[in-house]
Amino acid sequence: MTDTAPAIELKGISKAFGPVQANKDISIRVMPGTIHGIIGENGAGKSTLMSILYGFYKADAGEIFVAGKKTEIPDSQAAIAAGIGMVFQHFKLVQNFTVLENVILGAEDGRLLRPSLAKARGVLKQLAEEYGLSVDPDAPVETLSVGHQQRVEILKALYRQADILILDEPTGVLTPAEADHLFRILDNLRAEGKTIILITHKLREIMEITDTVSVMRRGQMTATVKTAETDPQQLAELMVGRKVLLQVDKAPAQPGATVLEVENLRHVDADGVERLRGISFDLRAGEILGVAGVAGNGQSELLEVLGGYREATGNVRLNGTPLPLSGPGSDGRARRVAGIGHVPEDRQREGLIMAYTAWENSVFGYHRDPGNQSGALMNNAAIKSEAAGKMERFDVRPPNPNLKAANFSGGNQQKIVLAREIERNPDVLLIGQPTRGVDIGAIEFIHQEIIRLRDAGKAILLVSVELDEIFALSDRIAVMFDGRIMGERDPSQTDQRELGLLMAGVTEDPGENAIAAIDARLEEKENRKQPRHG
Repeated sequence: MTDTAPAIELKGISKAFGPVQANKDISIRVMPGTIHGIIGENGAGKSTLMSILYGFYKADAGEIFVAGKKTEIPDSQAAIAAGIGMVFQHFKLVQNFTVLENVILGAEDGRLLRPSLAKARGVLKQLAEEYGLSVDPDAPVETLSVGHQQRVEILKALYRQADILILDEPTGVLTPAEADHLFRILDNLRAEGKTIILITHKLREIMEITDTVSVMRRGQMTATVKTAETDPQQLAELMVGRKVLLQVDKAPAQPGATVLEVENLRHVDADGVERLRGISFDLRAGEILGVAGVAGNGQSELLEVLGGYREATGNVRLNGTPLPLSGPGSDGRARRVAGIGHVPEDRQREGLIMAYTAWENSVFGYHRDPGNQSGALMNNAAIKSEAAGKMERFDVRPPNPNLKAANFSGGNQQKIVLAREIERNPDVLLIGQPTRGVDIGAIEFIHQEIIRLRDAGKAILLVSVELDEIFALSDRIAVMFDGRIMGERDPSQTDQRELGLLMAGVTEDPGENAIAAIDARLEEKENRKQPRHG
C-alpha cells in the first residue's frame, strides 16, 4: 500500500431492485485529502451507490477498497469501523438528547455513561477548535438551528474517527451564510487530510468546493473530471445527455393591475404556534413574486391558506373581491372557482394520487366542471382526450394517459400537476417548490412554462428554497423568516448574501459576525416556537 492509494475505490458495482437496475458496473476512485462531488439527475443512482458504500445496501456485484485494501461492508457498523461516516440529508439525531448524548450514542465505552460523556466533552472541544465546529455540548438538539444540527452530525462521524465523510445534499436546509460556513468547515477537514464525498444537485456548489466530480446518468458513471477543467454547462450536458439551457431567458416584466391583495394574514397551527404572523403583500398581473426562505418559516402555510387548505384570519382580495379565510367558501374548490390555481410543494402527497392514472390525475379538483361531466357521470372519453393533449403540450414522457402516476419520474409527475393547473387559465397561480427533486432537463422546461405564463399576464406567487431559482424567475423577491416577511427586494439590486441574512431574520448586515447574528435569531425563533399544550 502506498501514499497514492485511493481513499475509496469501487470496482464494478451493480445493484438492482427487481427489474430496476439502480447501479450498473460502476467504478470510481476517490483520492485521499480531496472533496469529490457526485452529481446526476433524480434517480441516477447516486444515493444507492453511497448507501452501498455505507453498508445500507449490499451490492449484487463488485468490490470495495478502502485505502487500497479490499473491504467487506455488510452494514453501517462495518463502514464506521473502516473509517467511513455519513451525514444524511435528514439528520439522524434524537431531538430531546443533548449534543454530547447524541455524539456518544452507540459509541459508549462501557455500561457507565459518565466516563464516556467526559471523554466526549474533551474530544468535542478539540474537534471544535481544529475544524471550526463549535457547538454547545450541553444544548438539547431540539433547541439548535438546522446548521448546528448538521455540525452535530459531522462531529458524530469525526468522534468515531471517520477519515472519509459522505455528505448527502448538505445545503438543502441551510441559509447561504450557513452553507458558506459549512464549506469553510469542509475546507478545514480537507486541509487536515480528511476525504469528503459530496452528493449535490447544485452545480454552483460543485464548482465552488470540489476538487473532482463524477457524473452519473441512469445508473451508470458517465464521466469523472477535475473540477478546474470543466464548467456547469458541460456537467449539465453529461448529466442529461444533451445541451441544457442553464440561464432563464426572459424579457422584463410588464406588470398590470393588482390581482391579489393580502393583508395581515395570520395562521395558528394545532399546537397553538403562530405560523403566519401578519403577512401583507400585493401581487400584480404579469409578474412573479418569489418568496425565499429556509423551509419551515411559514411559506408552506402561506400557500395552503391562499389555496384553501388551511383557515386563517386577515384579509385577502382577488380582483377586488374578498375571499373567505374560514368557514363556507374558504376551501380549495372555492379557490379554484374564483381563479386561483395551486401547484403544491409535495406533488406526491398533495398534487397527485399515485395509484391513479395520469388522465384521472389530470382533472382532480376540476372533475365537477361542466366540461368533464356527462349527465350524472364523468365524461371519461373527453377527459382522456384532453389529458393526452396536455401530456403532448407539456412533453410528459411517456405520453400515456393510462399509465399510473407512480410510474412516471419525478419531473414528469410535476409536469402532470403543472399541466392540470396551468391549462385551467387561472388569474393567480401559486407554485410551491416547482423543481424539487426534478431532473435538470425538466427544470429547463418548467422554468420556461412559468415565464410563458407570466408573459401571458398571469400573476404568479412562487415559493422556493432554491435561491438560484428565485433569482432566475422572480421580478420581485419577498423573504420570509419565522412567519413574517422580513423585506422585499428587486433581484437586480440585491445578492445572495443579503437575502441569506434576511432568511435568518437579520435585517442589518452584521459584517464578519454574520454566523453569530444568525445563530442568535435562530435560537430566538426556536424558543418562541415551542408548542403550547394544556
